[in-house]
Amino acid sequence: MLSARSLFQEILDDDESFRLFCSIAASGEAQGGWENRRIAALVPETMRDLAPKITRHGADEDKHGRIFHGLLRKRRLEPAEVPATTDYTMLLERAGIGLAHDKLRRDEPLTERDVIVYLCHSRVTEQRAAEQMDLLLRHFGDHPDLGKAVRQISADEDNHLAYCHEELLRLARAGHGRTIHAVLRECALAELSVYRDVSLAVMAHMGRILGWPAAKSAALRAGIHGVYAYERLGGWRRSVSLKAPDRPNALGGPSPAAAF
Repeated sequence: MLSARSLFQEILDDDESFRLFCSIAASGEAQGGWENRRIAALVPETMRDLAPKITRHGADEDKHGRIFHGLLRKRRLEPAEVPATTDYTMLLERAGIGLAHDKLRRDEPLTERDVIVYLCHSRVTEQRAAEQMDLLLRHFGDHPDLGKAVRQISADEDNHLAYCHEELLRLARAGHGRTIHAVLRECALAELSVYRDVSLAVMAHMGRILGWPAAKSAALRAGIHGVYAYERLGGWRRSVSLKAPDRPNALGGPSPAAAF
């Protein structure tokens, strides 16, 4: 029987599939770290109070990359080349979600709208990350090798999501509510297709590595398409709602050191 736990356990037990999984994750975190560092450096003067929190967000992403590389070192594995079809961050940029890397490479201050776009992009993608880590936490939070990493990253993703809620609500109260609503909706709907395509690509690579039979691969593809259909019909709304977080000022201090 296919389940999230059995599927991930299979990936975990094989060196080559685990190597690809950690490499994809580490690459995405490294890109996220770079993006946040550049945004923190380019925040307009009217929003400089956000810079320390954006810097903390980037430091957390860099830390997660180090954690995934640490998991590879524990198994004496080298990072794998990340297939372009599995590069979630790059594909999001190509779909026009968030701030373009060309803009971030220029030493020109961002506008207030740019920062709102960044926060909306983060609100949507951190929802996805928090849900994925919650799933791993439920199944592998006590795992002897993965547990510490899963617990640490999951807690950070919850903090990132709380930070996005808090800052977007503050900006909405300052008069940016209509812009936030429109950008959140656009980001959420566009992210669905990217996540579906990346999920299909990752499962195809894992299937080849692990030698899955055609029926198993077909069932997984059907499941991915089913999730996409549900989200397209209305599940996406969970990524655009805003509420006061249980963790106020979640990124108000330095990033905790990685435990790896």
